[in-house]
Amino acid sequence: MELANCPRCGKLFARHFRDVCQNCYKELEAEYEVCVEYLRKNKGATITELSEDTGVSIKQITRFIKEGRISLYNAPNLSYPCEVCGVLIREGNICDSCRSRLRSEVRHLEAAEAGKERNHESKAGQTYQIDRLRERD
Repeated sequence: MELANCPRCGKLFARHFRDVCQNCYKELEAEYEVCVEYLRKNKGATITELSEDTGVSIKQITRFIKEGRISLYNAPNLSYPCEVCGVLIREGNICDSCRSRLRSEVRHLEAAEAGKERNHESKAGQTYQIDRLRERD
């Protein structure tokens, strides 16, 4: 049996299948049910409206979506924030703009590393003569 502190409330609990204690799990399930019921009645709701009207945080609603518990299929206006810039998206973790910027940065770093290696390899065959410094009287 593994003991852990609940990340939501800090209580000590026996971790089996869940990452939160039993009381917090019940609270999360109640929040989920409130969200699902609200979305059944308001299919065109945005994540901000859902959060404000239910009292469930946007962060928790995003977790429900990423876990697959709340489907975006029947909620055309429901989207969640990009993890980098916060713009609303409907799939993945980051928006297209942040993804392309990240790819560009990776390409630049790879090119810089390749340039360093070529430079290092070209210098490997060179020899240098160093004159010793002599003390003068």
